[in-house]
Amino acid sequence: MRSLAEVIALSLNQNSSFCQAALSKEELETGLSIEHIREGMKERLTDMEKSVSDALSQKWDGKVVKSDFGKMNDYSQSQQSLSSEYILRASEIALAVATYNAAMGRIVAAPTAGSCGILPGLLFAYKELFRPEEEALVDALIVAGSVGEVVASRATLAGAEGGCQAECGAAVAMGAAALVALRGGTSEAIGHSVALTFKSILGLVCDPVGGLVESPCIKRNGLLVSLAVLGADMALAGVESIIPADEVIDAMAQVGRAIPESLRETAQGGLAITPTARRLVAEIFHERW
Repeated sequence: MRSLAEVIALSLNQNSSFCQAALSKEELETGLSIEHIREGMKERLTDMEKSVSDALSQKWDGKVVKSDFGKMNDYSQSQQSLSSEYILRASEIALAVATYNAAMGRIVAAPTAGSCGILPGLLFAYKELFRPEEEALVDALIVAGSVGEVVASRATLAGAEGGCQAECGAAVAMGAAALVALRGGTSEAIGHSVALTFKSILGLVCDPVGGLVESPCIKRNGLLVSLAVLGADMALAGVESIIPADEVIDAMAQVGRAIPESLRETAQGGLAITPTARRLVAEIFHERW
């Protein structure tokens, strides 16, 4: 699958949802039945939910970043927050899952390990607070997966190739599309949510401290759920992107190629070479060796 425009056009021609059109294209391109594809996505959703449960079950620490997700829960209970209950819970889950990944926990890379908290944060906070049918969550994951497939086909999902915009940016776009689907938005709105969110994160570099998927990765996961929510809300409100989603994804690929190698997951630039980062890395390697 290489084009969101083709999926949107098919859904309009079939008078079907984006999810149904994406399944039809996947069946045609892979030869796998729609039932088989749906069953596989149900299994991935179950795996993702287990990773959320495991991540929230206790504190998990990485080598650099300690567990912070409980602080979000305490703050949410204080009733002093500026963000909505949904965003706070999504952020809490995203932080927990990303930290769990840093602690070598088993996660679903959606689309990558470095961005593994964003989509489960959005989907399972939504499940807790809005109580959708299980099949609606499966449909949302299929929509998100379709977006990820197009990004992988037209550009890249790898931070080492396209910077963090390719990893966390894709996860945000996938999450925004899933939320629009859960809210019953049109196929065109799904496309606009992808374009609006991706445009807002173009150029984000990948500069992990010590080359570890911890800082700034974990907190980026916790923060970027808010971008997905607002991107979905803007698209559902009727706000449209002037640049179509496919062209935005192509632009992301172009920007990624222009990002210096030092800012593409090599830990040789950006936050990774700040004085504090260098001190932390020295301490980690001292402990290790």
